[in-house]
Amino acid sequence: MNNNDIVQKLWGLCDVLRDDGINYSDYVTELVLLLFIKMEHENTSSGVLMAHKLPEYARWSGLTKLSGVNLLNHYRKTLLQLGLEQDPLISAIYADAQTRLREPRHLEQLIKALDGIDWFSAKRDGLGDLYEGLLEKNASETKSGAGQYFTPRPLIDSIVALIKPQPGETIQDPAAGTAGFLIAADAYIKSNTDDLIDLSEKQRAFQRKEAYLGMELVSDTRRLALMNCLLHGMEGDVDGVVHLGNTLGSAGSGLPKAQIMLSNPPFGTAKGGGGPTRDDLTYSTSNKQLAFMQHIVRHLKDGGRAAVVLPDNVLFEGGVGADVRRDLMNKCNLHTILRLPTGIFYAQGVKTNVLFFSKVSDSATDSTKHVWVYDLRANMPKFGKRTPFTRNHFSEFEALYGEKADGGSRRKDQGETSRWRVFTREWIREREDDLRISWLKDDNVEDAADLPEPDVLAREVMSELTEVLDELDALLMELNEEEDVA
Repeated sequence: MNNNDIVQKLWGLCDVLRDDGINYSDYVTELVLLLFIKMEHENTSSGVLMAHKLPEYARWSGLTKLSGVNLLNHYRKTLLQLGLEQDPLISAIYADAQTRLREPRHLEQLIKALDGIDWFSAKRDGLGDLYEGLLEKNASETKSGAGQYFTPRPLIDSIVALIKPQPGETIQDPAAGTAGFLIAADAYIKSNTDDLIDLSEKQRAFQRKEAYLGMELVSDTRRLALMNCLLHGMEGDVDGVVHLGNTLGSAGSGLPKAQIMLSNPPFGTAKGGGGPTRDDLTYSTSNKQLAFMQHIVRHLKDGGRAAVVLPDNVLFEGGVGADVRRDLMNKCNLHTILRLPTGIFYAQGVKTNVLFFSKVSDSATDSTKHVWVYDLRANMPKFGKRTPFTRNHFSEFEALYGEKADGGSRRKDQGETSRWRVFTREWIREREDDLRISWLKDDNVEDAADLPEPDVLAREVMSELTEVLDELDALLMELNEEEDVA
């Protein structure tokens, strides 16, 4: 069996959960509470983990010896105790964890099914990758909103290969989700250092405990991220690799600067008083992506590099949007924009991009001289189960991007009939800094089925209306100030 087969088998266990009245959206959270105990057992027995991370009462061997009500009661008590453990990482993973299983026979079914999996094959490919495959499966089955926490692995792998993280560099994702970017960066470094064997013990310790840092707002998503990191051999500090907190609040302002920023910030506009509360951002906005962009630029070290997934509206919105883009192009060299196909994550029809840039300094001006754009959106197929989105779709872009991680490779404009072109800062300035740049005629005609979900459309409209209202408020304040002076 390969990992895809095992993921499919694990996903099939959701039928057992459904029989116990557990909602579709809670399948993965419920399953991984038990799955992590099994994977920790397998990793320890195979030597991937030097010692058990879980206390003796929470070992897999103890679960397999019980049955009936005794088993269910023991499991419930185990989850409660794990959330109170002195080990901060284990207590964070199982914080407020509780099973919704009510039938002992269903828990027995799950345990027997997990014991029946070909774990030899699973360990050959890596239990961390198997776990992440389950998260990806969940994201593909619950597409609407899944992009909030899971970015397609082919996209992540391509971005990481171009940014080229190196041992000793600090890497941050301020909207970590299930930690896909951080894990891919770790995998890239391990693949280029013989699984860290080429490094000194001090360097290896840095990679395990200090190199990566993420922040996630949703506690259940952070739980998945911590499990994911631990299964990939990434420990982080006392709070784990991914911290629980709001990057757009006081917790985010306390994050350290990093040499690499990799992120897919959540889309939409904050509502009900849930907007950014930080006072260190230059431009006040309720648009979460614009606020995250300011954090990323602010917390990127001079000489550092970044790749950020953003929706189209960030590229063309006026008002604060234009101010944030100008600030970005002043302080950083925005050297490359990748226009992504629609529908590869989030709801069908949502248009996204990857912005690649390197930091010059907070006091710099006119750091961006040219912006290269690769259009991977026009005339692309509709991706789905019949036409999967793979790493091969990035092969031409990666070749044109070049070997230098900061975008400094020698490049050549391929002409207006190609997907690869360059635009000067002066040309962009004449467009009032609108970065929504396209030139290819797209023969794919959108029909009603291709439109975003109503809630996505509503969020986009609300975002634009909010920006207009912000501008009106600013104008009224100016007029009132003029009247007071008069």
